[in-house]
This record gives sequence, C-alpha cells and structure tokens, in this order.
Amino acid sequence: MTESQIPPTPAHAKAESTSLGDLLGDVTRDISTLMRQEVELAKAELKQSTTRAGKGAGMLAGAGVAGHFVLLFLSIALWYALGELMGLGWSAVVVAVLWAIVAAVLASIGRKELKAVKGLPQTAETIQEIPETLKPREEQR
Repeated sequence: MTESQIPPTPAHAKAESTSLGDLLGDVTRDISTLMRQEVELAKAELKQSTTRAGKGAGMLAGAGVAGHFVLLFLSIALWYALGELMGLGWSAVVVAVLWAIVAAVLASIGRKELKAVKGLPQTAETIQEIPETLKPREEQR
C-alpha cells in the first residue's frame, strides 16, 4: 500500500485539520499540566517525608528522655548502695563527683572537637583564587 492508500485515522485526520498554532497550544497545555502534576507529586512526597522525619525525631527525643531517667535512677541506686557503706550524705557526694568527672571529660572532648573545626578551608581557598582568574592577563613580550 502506498501512502495515499492508507486510510486516515481519527488522530491523523485531526492533525491534518489543526493549525500549527493549535498544536503548539495543545503541547504547551499538556506540558503545563504535566508540570503541575509533578509539583503536586513533589508536595505530597515532601509532606510524607516530613511527617515520617517528625515522627522519627519525636521517637528519638522520647528515647533521650527515657535514657535520662535510666541514668537518674541508676545514680539513685548507686547513691543508696553506697549509702549502706558510708552514709547517704557522703554517698551523694561520691555520685555527684562521678557525674562531675563525666561532665568534665565530655566538655574537654567537645571543646577539642570544636577547636578542630576549620570551617570551609577548600571553599575559602578556591574563593581566593577567583580574583586572580578574573584579572586580565598581561601579554608577555
């Protein structure tokens, strides 16, 4: 069969009778619809991800509170156990001194880590190179 013998399909007939401006309008409208749908999908996915992240953060916060209570009650248990040996007053001082040592060690390590932070050394280096790159070169003679 030659091209003239092929029966026209409804889409083929519509394309032949539609102007180029109308076809471009249809394409533009379809692209616009597609973009709106993609934005809506992104919004829905972001909302779902945010909800899950919020739940996860809440669970971690709850775990932190529970861990705090564990340390509190273990400290109280140690206080009472030592109280049997040396009296409650002195055992409270011993537990407090133990926690002061833990706090001092953690503060020291944290301060050392903060001093080790260099910021953005590579970014600062490359930014310093930018002015040299933008300067016009002097031609060598």
